[in-house]
Amino acid sequence: MTTDDTRLPREFFARPSVEVAPALLGRHLSFGGVTLRLTELEAYAGEVDPGSHAFRGETPRTRPMFGPPGFTYVYFTYGHHWCVNLVVGEVGSASAVLVRAGEVLAGHDLVRARRGPVRERDWARGPGRLGQALAMTKEHTGRDFCRPPVGEPIDLVVSEGEPVAGELIRTGPRVGVSGPGGDGDAFPWRYWVDGDTHVSDYRPGVVRKRRS
Repeated sequence: MTTDDTRLPREFFARPSVEVAPALLGRHLSFGGVTLRLTELEAYAGEVDPGSHAFRGETPRTRPMFGPPGFTYVYFTYGHHWCVNLVVGEVGSASAVLVRAGEVLAGHDLVRARRGPVRERDWARGPGRLGQALAMTKEHTGRDFCRPPVGEPIDLVVSEGEPVAGELIRTGPRVGVSGPGGDGDAFPWRYWVDGDTHVSDYRPGVVRKRRS
């Protein structure tokens, strides 16, 4: 069971997203009876990052990203997926790390019921699948996962786990990001564990045409 003794402190997250994302590989994320070992993450850097939701400034949806580190930003995408992000950096930087994939370590029965008849390696292999495995939705955005106030549920924990050695960390372009933010030379901000079967497949971004 994860305890406050193993919970990563707010100071861990009060750094640039490109530092926090690789440092989260191998760590454990626990929520509602499910624990994942993190295998893949992406860094986003707010208003200086054309791939970020916060690139054009604060909106009601992105407000949690502009707050202090150690809070969640959960958003809805493609009509049926919830994606889990961890806010990092300084207040106002709108930096965050997208939790892209993980291996289920605990709560197998819960995840099996949520994910249906799919291979275990695919339970949380991709951000939409991961959000479904954890059963996190909009109501869980803005949740303090470092030190929740007294009276609030302590059901979301990011803990020490086993950090991944630098030689096993790979980097590349972010998945599904189009335009300048998808440039792998300028933004090689996807981080994953080399050879891990729980890492998602890479797909380049596609510019969507507006309907006339």
